Amino acid sequence: MEEWLAHVFLVVPPVLGLIWTAIQWHKVSAVRVSMSEESEDEFSDAEHDLLTPGDDHKTCRTMNHLAELIADGAKTFLYTEYMYMAAYIVIFSILIVIFYIQSNAGTTKSVLTMVAFIIGAVTSIISGYIGMAAAVMSNVRTTFQCWQHGAAEGLDIALRGGSIMGFGLCSIGVLVLYGVIMLYRLPAFFGDNAVDLCESLAGFGLGASSIALFGRVGGGIYTKAADVGADLSGKNEYGMEEDDPRNPACIADNVGDNVGDIAGMGADLFGSFAESTVAALVIASQGSIKADFVALYFPVAVSSSGIVVGMITMVIVLGMVPKIASKIEGIETVLKLMLIISTVLQTPVVCLLGYYSLPEKFQLPGPKGASAPMDVTAWGCITSILMGLWAGLLIGLVTEYYTSHSYNPVREIAESQVQTAATGIIYGLALGYLSCVVPVLCLAVIIIVSDSLAGMYGIALAALGMLSTLTMGLTIDGYGPISDNAGGIAEMAGLEPRVRELTDALDAAGNTTAAIGKGFAIGSAALVALALFGAFKVRAEIEAVDVADAWTFSGLLVGALLPYAFSAMTMKSVGMAAQDMVKECLEQFPRIINDGAMPDYEKCIKISTEASLKEMIAPGLLVILSPLVCGLAFGRNCTAGLLCGALVSGVQLAISMSNTGGAWDNSKKFIKSGGLEEMMDITKDDPKWDGAHKNSVTGDTVGDPLKDTSGPSLNILVKLSAITSLVFAEVVSSYSNETGGPFWLAATK
Repeated sequence: MEEWLAHVFLVVPPVLGLIWTAIQWHKVSAVRVSMSEESEDEFSDAEHDLLTPGDDHKTCRTMNHLAELIADGAKTFLYTEYMYMAAYIVIFSILIVIFYIQSNAGTTKSVLTMVAFIIGAVTSIISGYIGMAAAVMSNVRTTFQCWQHGAAEGLDIALRGGSIMGFGLCSIGVLVLYGVIMLYRLPAFFGDNAVDLCESLAGFGLGASSIALFGRVGGGIYTKAADVGADLSGKNEYGMEEDDPRNPACIADNVGDNVGDIAGMGADLFGSFAESTVAALVIASQGSIKADFVALYFPVAVSSSGIVVGMITMVIVLGMVPKIASKIEGIETVLKLMLIISTVLQTPVVCLLGYYSLPEKFQLPGPKGASAPMDVTAWGCITSILMGLWAGLLIGLVTEYYTSHSYNPVREIAESQVQTAATGIIYGLALGYLSCVVPVLCLAVIIIVSDSLAGMYGIALAALGMLSTLTMGLTIDGYGPISDNAGGIAEMAGLEPRVRELTDALDAAGNTTAAIGKGFAIGSAALVALALFGAFKVRAEIEAVDVADAWTFSGLLVGALLPYAFSAMTMKSVGMAAQDMVKECLEQFPRIINDGAMPDYEKCIKISTEASLKEMIAPGLLVILSPLVCGLAFGRNCTAGLLCGALVSGVQLAISMSNTGGAWDNSKKFIKSGGLEEMMDITKDDPKWDGAHKNSVTGDTVGDPLKDTSGPSLNILVKLSAITSLVFAEVVSSYSNETGGPFWLAATK
């Protein structure tokens, strides 16, 4: 492929993706939530309408008012959170420059690594905000379409709203990374020095992933503090529906869906894209293709191609929605088709792109580093990508099996909850552990085959392959919280039960697709972390990791501990904030129920905001500082062990926690939708149904921090530990003795 054509391929698809994003934004915003020509901005009586149902015009005013409350709450939280992140960006940028200069890396490299870090962090923030803005615009319109037209029209709006995040984020990510690469290739900076250029890009991945961690943890604590608090106070104490407008925590709960599952997930998967690309580039720059622009930046082209494939997939799927989703059972089918069609279409694209971009044969660093190169073929690289691509689909389908109430595992949990909440919790934990088997075996096969074909470069390409359909993954991830919010607005606006049934069907499918998205994120995180570890080995001059070495094994134990310590901190934070939320709600309920007072939503929003911002700092510092402190105090071998331990421990824990929580949530929805009537002939009039529903609420409440706070944050822990080590690899190496132990200990052979 000619170099000019490569530039076109890197620029045109993301530009088309941004055009698609703008078109979908226009289509969604064009849906007017109104029954007449009345102004949508007239909210004078809307606050009182929340608790007093009225005619359709009044209902529309109420829906718009609720949507505005949710949007304002989400924006307020993100603005405050971004102030904390801005302080972190400034402090950590200074640390990067100080450590790089101290390790004799050179002023140019240190400054440009810092600049890449800032650009990655800011891009991650923008990505999360775009997703949030699209979600809060789409939620009320999804409710309105379900109310006025049916499930298919509501699904159409939710998917278009999700695609704004999917295509906007991927397009911005590719364009920004391309812009940084072209800037750093100028003679005034790195010029033809591809090695230093690609190593400086590690700062881009670090910035993206560190912001993702704070976004995921902060947003996760926010949403689950409100969700758990609302459930415990409203459902269990007063028998209220999930989004009863009398519950003071209901607005905070809906705000949390946007700041946690949308802004947090968007930043998370942007971080995955950045890190997998950086890992591949760092490794490739050490090989014989470092002077070949087309071959060197082939990983960026893979991500760019996924944007066009995603657009074709969306056109096909949106055309099928009216027919397939005319029945509620077809909603999950539509979402599953998005993953299958995009995977099938991406396969020939990867083959052609690899064939025309890569040399037939070239050399890359082997197992012993740059001193012992290995021969790699173009088809070996293509095969690695395809393995990641199809393994991602398989992991997604396995996740669907374990978390969708269409299959036996979730139905078994629902059946067990007829007796007690305890048996449902036991079944849910067992399901989560069992769901690790196939994904972990898939990852093991990918690692073995990809490494044998193209070394660590192959593993990085496999991660990129898994993320090459990221537009679709982000679209269905964004769809879930939009549908969840749509159900909340329907309940709070007092719409008839049939509307809530439709939005619940959309939401149940969204829970499953959210679990699938987390499966993609966790699987790709494992591959990305391993590829970053390989790049760290090269830069830190580690030929082999010897588990028998005391410093390595000690690091291994500490690394395996990190996911458990991190999960304990985040889960306890949710529990503490939820307690405060329950206390506040129980204090307000007597005035609301007995005296007809309006709920004070602002107090509950404030509780979630303050708790999440305060509690996200300690887990974030644990992840970011652990590899750095380990390396500076105990040497590069200890850091290598820490990365291995965190990877092996974190992946299993993340998968089990995410799937357990998702299964508990969908078992509750299965029971609520009348599923027990089919299985056990238990109707809603039967006291057993009421007991089973309450037990399922308990299980769902326990699972909330597992699936939306701790579980999905662990994949960032795994990646961020690795990218931090890579950025500071030369510093860590300079603080080690000759054998890789601490600098303060004499080297021993």
